Amino acid sequence: MRLLHRYEFKTNHEDWFKSVKPSLSSNISARVLAALNTTNENVKTCYTVRTQMRAAMSNLLKEDGILVIPTTPDPPLMLKSKRTSCDELENRAFILLSIAGMSGCCQATIPLGKHDGCPISLSFIASYGGDRFLLGTLLDLYSSLQKHASIISDMQPLSDSEGDMETAELFKEKGNAAFKRKQWNKAVNFYTEAIKINGESATFYSNRAAAYLELGCFQQAEADCNQAILLDKKNVKAYLRRGTARENLLSYKEAAQDFRHALVLEPQNKAALQAEKRLKKKVTG
Repeated sequence: MRLLHRYEFKTNHEDWFKSVKPSLSSNISARVLAALNTTNENVKTCYTVRTQMRAAMSNLLKEDGILVIPTTPDPPLMLKSKRTSCDELENRAFILLSIAGMSGCCQATIPLGKHDGCPISLSFIASYGGDRFLLGTLLDLYSSLQKHASIISDMQPLSDSEGDMETAELFKEKGNAAFKRKQWNKAVNFYTEAIKINGESATFYSNRAAAYLELGCFQQAEADCNQAILLDKKNVKAYLRRGTARENLLSYKEAAQDFRHALVLEPQNKAALQAEKRLKKKVTG
């Protein structure tokens, strides 16, 4: 985008600049001279990239998609840093600002208040020609965004432990979603990440055991249920899942004990009742 800016400025304004010789600040003057000294090298490649960028964004967003991004990539405090030059900040800002500029997409930014005295905002990008759609959507969203931004700004920052617990819960929810989609391996991976953060949750182990059962990994499922029961001796699901794992491992007596224990905790549990009847035949047989 920078190369195209310079090339097009030179093409359109070089004669005017040389004839008028306007008085400019040192910063602007340096940019103008950089543009006037640019060559045509790589210009065709730049225009090709711009065309490809527009096609890619059009394919991504189609007619009713909106890309939501931070307006700039840096935290607000960097704006106050004396160690960071204006040119450096601008170069980094264009990492995100050039998306719409290069693709021809329309972009609107909504201010969301301030953080440590610096303004923060969120940008919304719609496909080329989608200006009316984007503005209409933002009119509908604006009051809600402002409300949520206000709530968040009034909240106390989470402690590290609270943040970790929330992250672990997020991984668990992702695991649950993957489980519902029958993506058992993904579910195992998400539950594993949750366990790495919080190894004291019986639910995380019990949920991973359920995914292991679907994969036919019965020993791993049994081990997870052992840990879940160690953490929570009233975890009915862990007893049921360990019973299922043990039944598949042909440990019928141990499996029957697990289902009976589940019935002690939940006397009307249908899965445990059915399993107990089924295992009576296998044990006596």
